[in-house]
Amino acid sequence: MMTYWWLMPLLSGVLLACVTGPLGSFVVWRRMAFFGDTLAHGALLGITLGVISDIQPTLALLLSSIVLALVLFPLQRIETLSSDTLLSIISHSMLAIGLVVLSLAQGVRVDLMGYLFGDLLAVTGQDALLIGIAAAVCIGLIRWQWRGLLSTTISQELASIDGFPVARLNLMLVLMLAIIVALSMKIVGILLVSALLIIPAATARSLSRTPAQMVLLASLAGIIAVLAGISASFFWDTPAGPSIVVAATLMFVASMAVKRS
Repeated sequence: MMTYWWLMPLLSGVLLACVTGPLGSFVVWRRMAFFGDTLAHGALLGITLGVISDIQPTLALLLSSIVLALVLFPLQRIETLSSDTLLSIISHSMLAIGLVVLSLAQGVRVDLMGYLFGDLLAVTGQDALLIGIAAAVCIGLIRWQWRGLLSTTISQELASIDGFPVARLNLMLVLMLAIIVALSMKIVGILLVSALLIIPAATARSLSRTPAQMVLLASLAGIIAVLAGISASFFWDTPAGPSIVVAATLMFVASMAVKRS
């Protein structure tokens, strides 16, 4: 029974790290860190509305993240404000609205700390299966559209000239991010979900020479962070989500030291 108890968190974390590696690489290349934060913070409002309307929490997370991603996608083109400023405003506004609505909802009890910082040990077999399916689909799409995604990352104008469907590829990447961010929340939480995307990718960037190498190293760094974080949680009774992020941060610091030497 004890083996099964740790199997689901381990499996879920490793599967998630495998897909956050390539997705996080595109987030770093495209400078979309604020986008992931906004999706995560906005999802709290979706969770609140889901609890109030008695919708399954994971389904509420997925639906709210996808809807928010579809809303944010065209808003990034607004020229009156820089995209990071606009995303920052939306991010903090959605988080605040979610907390206010949650506080006003009478008779509703939600594990707020679990959503904010994750609860990896509460992951079930159904959660692991859902993460596995999402990871397999996202990795398959990235492999299928690798050249197009890489071309649009380098230059959207040149990618369009080369015949790649730029708008469709951008939308596909945004939707994949929305799904993975939603599924990551149970593991690392709303406040730390961006770290799982960005820190392993940033670690890999300082150690890799090609985009493909960076994607593989980012996944490997994420897997190591998950294993180290869960081990720390087991031996020292620390929260699993923050422990994973701390492990990823230590690897990033080490990678920077290796790069400078």
